[in-house]
Amino acid sequence: MKVAIVHDWLVTNAGAEKVLRSIVNLYPDADIFSLVDFLSDEERNIIIDSKKVHTSFIQKLPYAKKQFRNYLPLFPKAIESFDLSTYDLIISSSWAVAKGIKKDPNQLHVCYCHTPIRYAWDLYDEYTKDLPWLKKILVQSILKYIRKWDIDTLDRVDHFIANSKFVQERIKRIYNRESTVIYPPVNIDKFTFREKKEDFYLTASRLVPYKKTKLIVEAFNQMPDKKLVVIGSGEEYNAIKKIAKDNIKILGYQPDEILISTMQKAKGFIYAAIEDFGIIPIEAMACGTPVIALNEGGTKETVINKTTGIHFKEQTQQSIIDSINAFEKLDLNYTDIRNEASKYTHFEEELLSFITKTY
Repeated sequence: MKVAIVHDWLVTNAGAEKVLRSIVNLYPDADIFSLVDFLSDEERNIIIDSKKVHTSFIQKLPYAKKQFRNYLPLFPKAIESFDLSTYDLIISSSWAVAKGIKKDPNQLHVCYCHTPIRYAWDLYDEYTKDLPWLKKILVQSILKYIRKWDIDTLDRVDHFIANSKFVQERIKRIYNRESTVIYPPVNIDKFTFREKKEDFYLTASRLVPYKKTKLIVEAFNQMPDKKLVVIGSGEEYNAIKKIAKDNIKILGYQPDEILISTMQKAKGFIYAAIEDFGIIPIEAMACGTPVIALNEGGTKETVINKTTGIHFKEQTQQSIIDSINAFEKLDLNYTDIRNEASKYTHFEEELLSFITKTY
């Protein structure tokens, strides 16, 4: 069986790339296709064993390494430019356009859907509301085209796999297609258990607006008796560092060994984003660390209220403050939290079983 793996773009080692790593584990002889590949040699070795990636024409366009997202109107043509006619099985890892890869009727295409295109669907208003009027008209026109193409190419997917029940509902609502939920892989062997906790909270993510790290910092600014450590880098780093009070440490990017060590020691891990799944809260749970998370999206499914952590209802400072105060009254079992994380270690066997049955 000749296998092709299609991934939207390769520019960092994040959650989607952990999924890609596991797919490559299952099909080590597969060929890999992506709009662009700007991984470092170290990242490429970690994610795909330094395999060659077949890239689209966008790879060679001016300023593509830093500005490839500006070529969004070309993404559909770029993904359709790949000739996969000689492959028996196509597996797409898609949160943008990988699902729209062209196929023949005699080929099987299984799409692992991280989400339908966020900025064209659920986050459309958020992406367009604050734009200058001329740019807004242009962006709206582009996203309208992307939406139409996204729907028109649905028949190229034989089976959808959703990365959570939250995304499964979105696939049904937007695409009117059924899907099977297979949760992403979490390496709990790397994030090892620690019983003894210290008197501080942790949040870690890319420092971008939708992650709501700034909101968490603002909430802790109002709780000077409680300590917070922030790990991560991104466009909001300077703004967050500027407002953080003395009870908050902004560490910026840290290597895995520092992240894991800090995560093991934290009394609680705080996460305020609406995620499709959210791997890092599970990694915290694998350390035996309780999670304080929003009761929406993936963390609504993965964090068991008052058992593996606690939920807060809204993305507001007061809601976070109230949840921290409620959390400190709980008596949680760290071993049970670790055991709950072990549920998310069966990705490869579940995906292989699904593909074997459908093929």
